[in-house]
Amino acid sequence: MVDLSSESRFLWKLWAKERPTQNAFITPDCTLSWSQVDALVDAYKHQLLSQGLTRDDVLTIVGKNSPEVVMVYLAALELGVICAFTMPQPNASLKNKLDTLYPPGAQPSIAYSHHSSSQPAELALSGARPIKLSLLKDAVTDVCDVRQGLEVCDVTQLSSIIFTSGSTGNPKAVAYSLEQHLFSAKGLLNAIHYQPSDCWLLSLPMYHVSGLAIVHRWLFVGASLKVGSGELSSDAIGCTHASLVPTQLHRLFESKQSLSLTHVLLGGSHIPLKLALQAQDMGIETWLGYGMTEAASTVTAKMVDETNTAGSLLPYRDLKIDQGRIFISGNTLASGYYFQGEVITLREIDGWFDSKDLGIWKNGELQIVGRVDNQFISGGENIHCEEIERALNAHPGVVQAYIIPIDDTEFGQRPVAVTHTSHEISLADYQSFLDGKLEKFKWPVRYYEMPQTLMNNGIKVSRKALRDWLNEKEVQTR
Repeated sequence: MVDLSSESRFLWKLWAKERPTQNAFITPDCTLSWSQVDALVDAYKHQLLSQGLTRDDVLTIVGKNSPEVVMVYLAALELGVICAFTMPQPNASLKNKLDTLYPPGAQPSIAYSHHSSSQPAELALSGARPIKLSLLKDAVTDVCDVRQGLEVCDVTQLSSIIFTSGSTGNPKAVAYSLEQHLFSAKGLLNAIHYQPSDCWLLSLPMYHVSGLAIVHRWLFVGASLKVGSGELSSDAIGCTHASLVPTQLHRLFESKQSLSLTHVLLGGSHIPLKLALQAQDMGIETWLGYGMTEAASTVTAKMVDETNTAGSLLPYRDLKIDQGRIFISGNTLASGYYFQGEVITLREIDGWFDSKDLGIWKNGELQIVGRVDNQFISGGENIHCEEIERALNAHPGVVQAYIIPIDDTEFGQRPVAVTHTSHEISLADYQSFLDGKLEKFKWPVRYYEMPQTLMNNGIKVSRKALRDWLNEKEVQTR
């Protein structure tokens, strides 16, 4: 691993000099060494330059993970171009994000991953400048040519933008420096063992901070990164590390695939202890944590155990709880929210960022109570959606549960559950399970099965989208 300073060598160039022949980048088509990665990044850099991109330009990359997206990101780091990552989406949603990134009258620069379902022709609808991601044949140099020069970059300048999920409102564009990402990587790897001989699967999309964080852990250590085809059971072959949601790990175990995994970082609000124990029997450490987009991913972490906490504070992060609210600061806190070329700082109160999450310390570990936005009043009682969700998630047939408050003339608001289940569960079964676990006024008054269209590949379900969907269902049932 490397030390961080205000100036740092481009890490792939450092590894290309120190371990040129070591495997570094694995795709469905080939395996590249660090010297080959360096050469390929150089080719992409020249292609971006030839398309008119220069320092401080914003390049919006739309689509899912692919080898060229990773290489373009590294090339952009060398050029000082800021990459804004976003998911495939309808043009109307994309235009809203472009209006956030680019000043009025500016021509957006957009590149589509070849794994995206979007068509390049859509670029004309937004008046954008199309940027090619795939290399032209005559631009590809010999990838065995080792680049010996070790350039330096200012790791404090902006390097990337990730949009928040918008689960409770409109997505915000969070801007980071490379330094913030690398401090995030260094702090997490102080807890999770990851060395140059290991391979981390790029199992989460780079348009989520948890996916982009994998890339920076790879760079920080100089290990291997695998970009798969999207079929997890085959993609996991040869990987020692992966970031997954519990459902993905469960499906991996069900596939009976021979696994080389040694460490899995699990995301999601509910991590079944049974799953962690099953992993432990297979020699796999399972980890969980608390994090957010504005903090460059994970803030606290621990190995999964029977306690309902999110772990201890990782290095290079600061966290305090004031009147029940979680405030974050430290080296991993993002530079700010990006809006039309300007950066609005996150440090709102005496250098601290209000996460709008509620928490308590329990035996030196953080326990998440819920979000301020997810608290509602029913019959004069304050209720946290997450408290009911935790109770429902403990049901053996529930994969994931979400609580949405609905208006009620008598109580003000009442909880309604939207659940993803492994089998049909009756209302009587739910009520019997909750008896003794929750006060009755917290029991959901209705249950709906979550629609497939809102599951978002298990990364994060939008509460706003759930609320809109539920409102329609409620109207239909009246």
